[in-house]
Amino acid sequence: MTTAVGPVRVAPVASKADLRAFCDLPLRLHPRDRYVPLLSSVIAGHARTAELLLVRDGEGTVVGRTSVHRDAGFDAKSGPHQLFGHTEFVDDDTVFAAIVDAIAARASGLPLFGPVALLPNETGGVITSGFTERGFVDSAWNPAYYPQAYERHGFTRRFEGDTWIVDVDGSDAGFRFDDARIAAEQLVVRHGSRRGFAAQLPILREMLNASFAQLGYYTPISAEKLVAQTDGLAFLLDERLLLWLEKAGRPVAFVVVVPDISEFLMAVGGRLGMVNRLRLLATRRRPRRDAVLVIKGTVPEEQGQGYLTLLSRELHRGLRDGGYRSLRSTFVERSNPASAAQYRRAGGRPLHGHAFYERL
Repeated sequence: MTTAVGPVRVAPVASKADLRAFCDLPLRLHPRDRYVPLLSSVIAGHARTAELLLVRDGEGTVVGRTSVHRDAGFDAKSGPHQLFGHTEFVDDDTVFAAIVDAIAARASGLPLFGPVALLPNETGGVITSGFTERGFVDSAWNPAYYPQAYERHGFTRRFEGDTWIVDVDGSDAGFRFDDARIAAEQLVVRHGSRRGFAAQLPILREMLNASFAQLGYYTPISAEKLVAQTDGLAFLLDERLLLWLEKAGRPVAFVVVVPDISEFLMAVGGRLGMVNRLRLLATRRRPRRDAVLVIKGTVPEEQGQGYLTLLSRELHRGLRDGGYRSLRSTFVERSNPASAAQYRRAGGRPLHGHAFYERL
């Protein structure tokens, strides 16, 4: 642990300067080549739903941050909880204790759950291993003292999982599918398109909510929230990497992969204003080395039929044809071995251990 910072105080974000300080803290704390900041515009949007809090030391320096909010959908799924997120802190127990006390003071005795921003199926969590591996978009990165701090303060791990990485070279060979089934079962592989992306979102949303409803941490996503979460995705979309499968005209499985822009976000500190958006757009046609699998699934009544095997084969062929070198995946729960098996079949390996934390 670092030297104690002395007395600290916790106060809500109350100005634009406070919001800048809130966004800047992890950029000061973490290596720029490992931590991928959440977009500052996303954090500003979260401020409309959550209360953002800053921890300052006696000299006024920001040494920690968190946010607190409630979500009716999460409460309906998992029981009433006080949610917290955006939680970053220097390696000092006084600071972390102040954060926990501030969250608990707003909880009215409810269990605490997080860190989530704003829900587990959006982004959040803590990595519990793999600290030397860089983070990537839609995933967490933190130093080793983070899980230690949570566990010292009475938090226990929930929904443990792993992120994954796959070397693309030869990865499609792990996915064998009997092509005779394609005609026999009236299967059609569809691809996303930049021009038609808005019209395709409802198709993805229906499959997403159906296929993830059985997971303990997942709450259904509304049409409005999905539009907000995918804002700007269309102009980066590689049409080879967003796929869904139709069976007799009905969508039954999907996989969403995006080019990995993590290193760009690291370089600009998560500030994707107009100038940086134009800079990013200018790089769209350049070859991308890495990609990120954001989400995949099969509707419940069609699970176990091998349909994700077919989509995975087509995905990995698309990655190969696009010149990608690696595929990273957001976390997969360890209680979901069938999903993790897709990465093992491609020769993949776990990258980071991942967990959320709860304190009753």
